[in-house]
Amino acid sequence: MSAVFLAGMAGLALAVLVPWPAPGRSATRASFLLMAVAEVAVAVAGAGALTRPWTVGLDGVLALPSGLRADPLAGLFLLLTGAVGALVCLSAAASSLSGRATLAPRTPAAAALMLAALALTLTGADAFTLVAAWELLSFSFFALVLAGGRPHSRRAGVLTYLFGKSSGSLLLVGLLLLAAHSHTWWLDGIAEGATGWVRSLAYALLLAGFAVKVGLLPAHTWMPAGYEAAPPVVRALMAGVGVNAGFYGMWRVFELLGAPPTWLVVVVLLLAGLTALLGIAHASVQTHLPGVIAWSSVENAGLIVVGLGVAMVGARAGQEPMVAAGLLAGTLQVIAHAVAKATIFTASASFESLHGSGDLDRLRGSIWRFPVSGSAFVVAALSLAALPPSVGFVSEWFVLESLMQQFRVSELVLRLAMAAAGALTALTVGFAGVAFVRLVAFVALGRPASVARPERAHEVSRVGRVTVSVLALACLALAAASPAEIQVISLALAPAVSPSLTRAGVGSPWVLQPVYPHFSVLSPSWLWVVMPALAVLVLTAALLLSRGRMLAVRRVDPWRSASGQVAGRSSYTSFGFTNPTRKVLANVLLTRAQLVELERASGGLTGDESRGPAGTHLGYTSDVTDAVDRFGYQPLRAALLRMAATSKRLQSGHLGAYVGYVLLVLVALLALVAGMS
Repeated sequence: MSAVFLAGMAGLALAVLVPWPAPGRSATRASFLLMAVAEVAVAVAGAGALTRPWTVGLDGVLALPSGLRADPLAGLFLLLTGAVGALVCLSAAASSLSGRATLAPRTPAAAALMLAALALTLTGADAFTLVAAWELLSFSFFALVLAGGRPHSRRAGVLTYLFGKSSGSLLLVGLLLLAAHSHTWWLDGIAEGATGWVRSLAYALLLAGFAVKVGLLPAHTWMPAGYEAAPPVVRALMAGVGVNAGFYGMWRVFELLGAPPTWLVVVVLLLAGLTALLGIAHASVQTHLPGVIAWSSVENAGLIVVGLGVAMVGARAGQEPMVAAGLLAGTLQVIAHAVAKATIFTASASFESLHGSGDLDRLRGSIWRFPVSGSAFVVAALSLAALPPSVGFVSEWFVLESLMQQFRVSELVLRLAMAAAGALTALTVGFAGVAFVRLVAFVALGRPASVARPERAHEVSRVGRVTVSVLALACLALAAASPAEIQVISLALAPAVSPSLTRAGVGSPWVLQPVYPHFSVLSPSWLWVVMPALAVLVLTAALLLSRGRMLAVRRVDPWRSASGQVAGRSSYTSFGFTNPTRKVLANVLLTRAQLVELERASGGLTGDESRGPAGTHLGYTSDVTDAVDRFGYQPLRAALLRMAATSKRLQSGHLGAYVGYVLLVLVALLALVAGMS
C-alpha cells in the first residue's frame, strides 16, 4: 500500500508540472486526468490502511527524523478525500474538454499541489512533516483563490493566506510545547510527559490551529470570501476535499491528548453551536449561489465540531460510549459534508459558466437547461438540508441524538454546555431547510424570465454527466448503506475508541441507534422502501376517492407569486424570499434596513416602491453584517494600520536614535536575564 501511495504522490507531482511547458486546454485536461488517477491510488492506499497500517521512512530525505504513516484514522480520510477528489478532478477534466472551463495554467497546478499537501498532512508521522505539509496546503489555497481572476480575488487570497499562516503558527507553537517535554518529534509519543497547564495550552493551540482551516468561529471569515473568489471548477476540491485536513487534525489531537480540561470542552461546544447557527443564518439570506454554499460550509463545520465536543465530554466524564457516540456523529457528518458539498459545487459550475454569474435570480430554471447537473444539484441541496432519505439526514440525526445524552453526565457545567449546543444545533437544522428550499425553488423548480419553456443547453461531456451523477448517487446510497458505513468508521476510530462501541450504532440489521441501546432508532435503509410505497399508496387512494377529479386543473390569471407563469417584477426574488429570515434573525445578522431615493418619478409605482417628497421614488433596502468581522476584525485592522503608520516614522530617523534604540533593548535584555538568574 505504501508503494501505491507513493505512485499517487508521483502522479500529483507530475500534474503540477504538466501545464507549465505548454499551457492550454489540452494541458489543463491532462493535468486533471493525472490528478484523478493519482487520487484513485491515494484512495486505494487509504482503504488498505483501514485494516493494515503502513509507513514510509523519510530519514534519508530530510535532515530531521521524519516519515509518513497511515493508520486506520488516516486511512479513512485518505479513502474519503481520494474518492471524492478523483470524481471532482474527472468532472473538471470534462469541463475543460467541453470548453466550459477557461483556467489559468497555475490553476490545475495549484489544485494538484493542494491534493499532494493534503495527502502529506494526513500521513505525516512527525511534527516537522505535519507543519511543512500544512504550510504547503495553506499556500495552495491562496493560489487557488487568486486563480479566480475576479476583482476581489487578491483581497480574498490575502485573507485566506493570513488565516492559513495563523493556523500554521498555532500548530507550530502547540507541537513545540509538547516536543519540549516529550523530547521527540514523532506524533505517536509527542504527548508523553506534558501535564498541567502545558498540556491544556498545547491542546487548545492545536485545536485552534486546525479549527481555522475548517472555518470555526471566529476564524470563519476567510471561507465565504475565498470560495466566492476561487474558480467554480476547483471550489469542490477546496470545500469537499481540502478542508477535511482540519477535521482530521482535530480528530488526531483528540486521539493523542485524550481527555481535555473542562473549560476547553465548554468553549468547543459553544463555539461549534454558534458557528453552525451563524453559518446557516448568513446562508439563508445570501443572493449569490457561491455565497450560500460557502456559508453552508461554515454551518457544517459547526455541526461536525459539535460531534467532537460530545466526544470530549465523554472523555472528560470517563464515559467511553459517549466518546463513541460523538466521534461517530462527527465522522458521519464529515463524510456527508464532503460528498454533498463536492456534488453541489460540481453541479453548479455548469450553471455559472452559462450565465456568467452566480446570482440566484439569473439562475432560475437551470434544471431545464442542465437536467443531469440540475438533478444532482437538487439531491445535494436536500442532503445539506438534512432531509430524508439523504446521507445528511442520517448524520445530523446522529449529531442531535448524541447531544441528547447530556443527562448521563454528572458535571453540571458540561450538561449546560451540551444543552446550549443542542438548542443551537436544533435552530440550525430548522433554518437549513429554509436556506436550501430556496435554492431548489429558484435554481431547479423556478422558471427563467421568459414564461416559455427554455431550450436545453449543451451539458458537459458524458464523462462529466457520469461523475456528477455518481456523486449525487453517493449522497443517497450512503444513507441506504449506513450500517455498512458505520462498520468502516468503527475501524477508523479504533485508535481513539473501541470498535465494539462504535459498532453499537447499528442496533440490528439495517436499524441504527445512537450507540446507546433502547434510546431511539432509525432505519434509513427501510426509508428507501417505506417512503416510495407510502407515496404510491397516497396517490392511488387520492385518485380513487376523487374519481380522477384531482387531475383536473383550474386555470386562472396569476397574481403575485412564485408560480412559473409569473415573470418579471411580479415574481418573487431571492432577496424578497429571504426577508422574513432577515427579520427573525435580525439580532444574529445585524440586519439594517432603510429607505433610499431611487430616481425621479416617471410613471406608475410597483413593488416595494412609493412616491416620496418632490416626486421621487423611494425604495426599501436591507443589508446584513457579519458581527465577528464588524466588531472584531475591523477594529483590529484599524488598530494595526495605526501601529503601522506610527512605526513608519522609525524608518527615517537619525543614526544616533537607532544606536539609542539598540542600547535600550540591550539593557532590557540584560535586566531580564539578571532577574531570571
